Amino acid sequence: MRYLLGLLACSLFALSTLNAQTPEISSSTDIYHSIEKLNFLGTALYIAAHPDDENTRLIAYLANNVKARTGYLSLTRGDGGQNLIGPELRELLGVLRTQELLAARRVDGGEQFFSRANDFGYSKQPDETLKIWDKEAILGDVVRTIRKFKPDVIINRFDHRTPGTTHGHHTSSAMLSFEAFDLANDANAYPEQLSATNTWQPKRLFFNTSWWFYGSQEKFKAADKTNLLHMDVGTYYPILGKSNNEIASLASSQHLCQGFGRLSSRGSEDEYIELLKGDLPQDKSNLFDGIDTTWSRIDGGKAIGDILYNVQENFNFKNPSVHIPKLLEAYELLQNVSNEHWKNLKIKELTTIISAISGLHLEAFTKISSTNPGQNVDVQIQALNRSDITTELESVFINNQNTNIELSTLNNNKLFEKKISLNIPSSTDFTSPYWLMEKGTLGTYTVKNKALIGKPETPRAFNATFNLNINGISIPFTKPLVYKYAKPDKGEIYQPFEVVPEATASFTDKVMIFADASPKRIPVTIKAHKDSISGTVELKYGTGWQVDKKLQPFSINKKGDEQTVYFKLSPPGTENESSISPIIKLDGKEITKELVSIAYDHVPTQTILLPSETKVVRLNIQKAGENIGYIMGAGDAVPTSLEQIGYNVQLIDPTTITKESLKKYDAVVLGIRAYNVVDELKFKQRFILDYAKNGGTVIVQYNTASRWGSQFENIAPYELEISRDRVTNENSDVKIIAKGNSLVHFPNEINESDFNGWVQERGLYFPNKWSAEFTPILEMHDKGEESLKGSLLIAPYGKGNYIYTGLSFFRELPVGVPGAYKLFSNMLSVGKDKVETKAKIKG
Repeated sequence: MRYLLGLLACSLFALSTLNAQTPEISSSTDIYHSIEKLNFLGTALYIAAHPDDENTRLIAYLANNVKARTGYLSLTRGDGGQNLIGPELRELLGVLRTQELLAARRVDGGEQFFSRANDFGYSKQPDETLKIWDKEAILGDVVRTIRKFKPDVIINRFDHRTPGTTHGHHTSSAMLSFEAFDLANDANAYPEQLSATNTWQPKRLFFNTSWWFYGSQEKFKAADKTNLLHMDVGTYYPILGKSNNEIASLASSQHLCQGFGRLSSRGSEDEYIELLKGDLPQDKSNLFDGIDTTWSRIDGGKAIGDILYNVQENFNFKNPSVHIPKLLEAYELLQNVSNEHWKNLKIKELTTIISAISGLHLEAFTKISSTNPGQNVDVQIQALNRSDITTELESVFINNQNTNIELSTLNNNKLFEKKISLNIPSSTDFTSPYWLMEKGTLGTYTVKNKALIGKPETPRAFNATFNLNINGISIPFTKPLVYKYAKPDKGEIYQPFEVVPEATASFTDKVMIFADASPKRIPVTIKAHKDSISGTVELKYGTGWQVDKKLQPFSINKKGDEQTVYFKLSPPGTENESSISPIIKLDGKEITKELVSIAYDHVPTQTILLPSETKVVRLNIQKAGENIGYIMGAGDAVPTSLEQIGYNVQLIDPTTITKESLKKYDAVVLGIRAYNVVDELKFKQRFILDYAKNGGTVIVQYNTASRWGSQFENIAPYELEISRDRVTNENSDVKIIAKGNSLVHFPNEINESDFNGWVQERGLYFPNKWSAEFTPILEMHDKGEESLKGSLLIAPYGKGNYIYTGLSFFRELPVGVPGAYKLFSNMLSVGKDKVETKAKIKG
């Protein structure tokens, strides 16, 4: 995987990096800010559909100005979007975007939650969305989150009353929130949840509106604002040295795979929220007005508040440790609180503050990144007290295993260190995102362990609990077991410690296209996750396919090393779609997983175990031309897909484009959003169009409307206006309306059946206006909408041809859709029928 060139931002509260595994380093001002939040007993939940939907300005304001416990419930993980920084798509993109959301929350101070909803792609209507998602299941997830998080106020990002005006996922998130607001307090609704939580009634439900939802600023100024609350969220925090808008900008900039890195904003910023349910606050700048957010809201809380408010009022920034006795007193009183929800939350917050004030460094780490069930691992235990407070280390447990550390006094700044051997039980689950462990549906992930629903990630398998006695009071501190190492060019690095199988297997390509009946040599790569392993690999395949050998042996000496074995796979004589998968047989076990690692500097490295399989497709496909030049845009796998059917594809560096450099290609293809993201094209556009004019074929894949700026009068040789038109139903009817055009005949006959089996969508950002030189080839539409003809346009230009297509080839080719391959081959072959005809006549 590719790495970014450094971190864009650090955490608000002085984290050395955005890596969640890195220990927090808190200054006196950070500690004071945490005490302020400790003394506010109010909770807000923001709800929307995707990563990046959240209003980081409002989340940061609630968390840092109001001091409320603030959460963001994103119904999906953004699996259906695109990736501007790497190759991850679908479920892997969802894993990456999950981590980017967590990075954003570490900046703005919020918490992160999810439902089981899968981002299956753009949806125009909420009724379609809710059907695909399984409304009852996802509504239950929203209810569950409300019952567990117990928000006083809920804020919807979108309007539940305006279906069809925005993404169906957006409206659906608001509709589900609106319904769940009341269901959360109904014991007859999802009663199975009540064994792990209880009913809860939020006080108020809001919609985070703005002038945009009214159509214009003028209409918004004239609107009735009786039910609207107004806040200026551009406030400056002297104690943090940042404004709220700066924090919000840093938070939203964590969405790097969506290209959300942006400049910080500063100054006054208005936010409006409209009351949907509950009572209207008298103070319209305070959404908690009238809600008791003091310690008095819980039985026994007043005495605790008297102590902690005094600590806040008289906080000693020069020597915060003077407050330890009072904080310990509050800690003891908290043990007697009957409200388990607030008790557990505030004990966790107070324990963190005590640790920070004491300068405690508590760590359990390994020097290896992973291990296997049943193994023993060396773990380094470190404990350090950097204060004069009397502190003793009583014991350390990793999960339920006693490390046999004897009672030790932690003197000021004297490091306690001990190496222990940790047994990894044979029953330990492998590390992997919990929502990917079972096969789900198009719209909903399957999660068998209901306790995990809503969590942003799988809880770490091993945690170290340090039992300390501080001034005579025993307090447990829990830290995840981590992998720690250093690199000369990066310094100290913390990453998750993983549990993986002894070996995994993978294919180089996720789709293998057999353009004819010739066999292919299939490489299977076995990776060792343990020293000294040996076994066999068997290839599982479908009916009609054949392999030359049933088993292939392998032997690998070192953990982390790989060995590739080969099978010769022969396809059927006729068109066929199937799959192949490797079965590793090792020490009496069968392993069918591949290990995928997602590694970027701005998020912790992610380990994902997925079923190891590759789709194999036997096509009867013809092509003309051999050499294709490809200019990458936002990133796609189309070049690899074209190589599968025998094209020689060369990636073109836009800076090297000249009039002469393009002549060697039979066609030049521009990747998705190339004109949106490749600035160099503004200088090279004339050469690309000249190439077509002189007899070449230029194929431009979709670009987003009006995002290439003023440097391009037009991206086409003739008038062409790109709209937001799209067809989201991948099964929508497609008509060929240019039946006489060679594009649908040469070298492959294209008919309506070639549009069967497409995934996620037909296409997006279709042109809606074009000059007479263009010929529309196809017609399609979503249910209840007018037909669209802009998905595939071709125009002769000089001696060559210019093609613009919004069809989602970047989704279809990597998953092996046969008709998409045939149609793309025809686009690459445009004009070659005349060349072949002349050659035959001449011959």
